[in-house]
Amino acid sequence: MTDSWFAALIPAACVTAAALAAMVVEAFRDRHEHPPIGLLGTIGLVAALAACVVLWDRNQVSFGMIQADNFGLFASMIVLVAALLTVALSAPAIERERLPAGDYYAVMLFAVVGMVLMAMAIDLLMIFLALEILSIGVYVLTGMRRDRVASSEGAFKYFLLGAFSSAFFLYGVALTYVLTGTTRLDRIGAYMAAEAMNTTPLMLIALAMLLVGFAFKISAVPFHMWTPDAYEGAPAIVTGFMSTAVKAAAFAAFVRVFLSALEPLQGDWAPVLWVIAMLTMILGTVVGVAQSNLKRMLAYSSIAHAGYLLVGLIAANEVGKAGILFYLLVYAVSNLGAFGVIVLMATRESPRDELGDYTGLWHVRPGLAALMTVFLLSLGGLPPTAGFVAKWYVFSAAVRAGYYELAIVGLLTSVVSVFFYLRVVVMMYMAEPAAQPARPAAGVLAMSALAVSTAAVFYLGILPTRVLDLAAASVGTIF
Repeated sequence: MTDSWFAALIPAACVTAAALAAMVVEAFRDRHEHPPIGLLGTIGLVAALAACVVLWDRNQVSFGMIQADNFGLFASMIVLVAALLTVALSAPAIERERLPAGDYYAVMLFAVVGMVLMAMAIDLLMIFLALEILSIGVYVLTGMRRDRVASSEGAFKYFLLGAFSSAFFLYGVALTYVLTGTTRLDRIGAYMAAEAMNTTPLMLIALAMLLVGFAFKISAVPFHMWTPDAYEGAPAIVTGFMSTAVKAAAFAAFVRVFLSALEPLQGDWAPVLWVIAMLTMILGTVVGVAQSNLKRMLAYSSIAHAGYLLVGLIAANEVGKAGILFYLLVYAVSNLGAFGVIVLMATRESPRDELGDYTGLWHVRPGLAALMTVFLLSLGGLPPTAGFVAKWYVFSAAVRAGYYELAIVGLLTSVVSVFFYLRVVVMMYMAEPAAQPARPAAGVLAMSALAVSTAAVFYLGILPTRVLDLAAASVGTIF
């Protein structure tokens, strides 16, 4: 299989087939029938994950603008794991929100196709096309609750600002082509290396426009404005999905472009990213403290985590690159777990996403309270959870590269962020519930997904060496 020219497309093809199957089943099902469309998505995602495992270490199998190197495969597996957890947690949300199951799963799976292609793309045009595929899917998912004003408003803001960022990115691609005569990353890197001592204004403009496009997708300051409203307006499970899978795909492409093709210009873009990372960590943490809505709090948490990931990118060493991949995996299982608890807490009458809704949760739903505690502690970076190892890895990369200020600010903001995570924990354990909350059925599949996320948080926090070694081994195959 891996010697075929088609092999690099197999992971994306598996997910595409599942998305098409979901559309067909939805089109031909009887109104009163409820076929297991989520099972089709699970089969496609598992098949794609298996294909990534088989393609590992297979001499960088490529097909045109797509290359299945270990770096792209690792990032794709993070996306696929996030998508699998999302599918497992989606059934309660679909039933409660009365979402069209076929449309929901098909759109989500097509977005995953864009993410996988983006992680494996070795051409700026393919990165742009993959970016648009995933963006359109996420726009639709954000506004899928058409009867909710907050959902429509969040989707509209996301779409409008996303269109501007896509235009900036495409102009950056066009200017890069004007400069180099190609959109292939390896050829761009060769040109930039040859002209590194003769930087022109056009180079810097192209660099800035590409940076704007990526910064928007990862919710970096000052391109974060859409994040709180989109996260609050979208269904909780969609928020968890786009905060993890989209970030993983975007950072994979970000690393591939800036640490390979544009690495010769590091002296020009590193200071700019230094400022962005500082502002992102500080704003995400400080504003997150003031939030009373749990989804908005996690939105600003996501912004802060984008800043921590940028620290690894700025460090630009092997530890930093591997740290980004490991961090993305840890963040995916931790954040999706937290949003999974929000999904299971919600009722048809109320989303139950205010901090006050979690008062005394330990006394009425101790299992969910314990799970939420684990995920919040991991997001806060407390041992022995995986979040501690992930943050230690990116901050140590900054120290090795001489960026002591970034490491210090990262540590200080991490300490501050622990306050708003522990605030929820204290409310769950130290207070009596104001009223007896409704107890919607959790479902075996959803609870299994939360159990898997919890096991991953502790495994990656206590025994991270194997995964860290895989991440470190993959960064040498970026081209």
